[in-house]
Amino acid sequence: MYKRVLLKLSGESLGGPAGKGLDEVCLKKFAQEIAAAVRAGFQIAIVNGGGNIFRGIQGLGKGYDRVTGDRMGMLATVINSLALSSALRSEGVAAEVFTATQMSPIAQLYTRDNAVKVLQEGGVALIAGGTGNPFFSTDSGAALRALELGADALLKGTRVDGVYTADPEKDPAAVKYDELTFREALTKHLKVMDQTAFALCEQGPVPIVVFDINAPGTLLKVLNGEKVGTIVHA
Repeated sequence: MYKRVLLKLSGESLGGPAGKGLDEVCLKKFAQEIAAAVRAGFQIAIVNGGGNIFRGIQGLGKGYDRVTGDRMGMLATVINSLALSSALRSEGVAAEVFTATQMSPIAQLYTRDNAVKVLQEGGVALIAGGTGNPFFSTDSGAALRALELGADALLKGTRVDGVYTADPEKDPAAVKYDELTFREALTKHLKVMDQTAFALCEQGPVPIVVFDINAPGTLLKVLNGEKVGTIVHA
């Protein structure tokens, strides 16, 4: 059982089937799953990606330098976090958006202690803006926040039910892993998270659980320690 977790959601997951913009149905569905877990006594912090709106590296070759593009991507994660926080409040769960850089009055500047306080009081802490620095992915930001908050695990909600030898959406012969070590994931070049995120989680150590966030009830199963998805550990 994982009492406190950092849930990483891709921006595309909030964009619904098209993976673009914000899908109200998906937002409501995720909010209901997360709210049910909070009511069951689990503490959940969330880091959203921003790819449904703008991915920093997309700006290269389109008139944006990498630093500017990454800053735009950070702002996209704030939009996603604000949207999900609103959906969570509609489900009766307190939610606070924190940002890595000052954005008052839009959101509260992130500090570890304030985020932990929200979790301890039964609310959800949504931590946006990545690390606040360019050249770091939201995966790396999620790993960093997981360590800071003392999370028992980093949960990565995806469109597939775990880590495979190849992309199961493209290769029908792909085989699912039930568990992996961080080293195995790196040497096999499995694209679960980037190398910086792996290094941080291995240092923790904080296990990473990759699972299908779209399957109803799966989040609670993962939190309760059921064998769902793929676990990557030290």
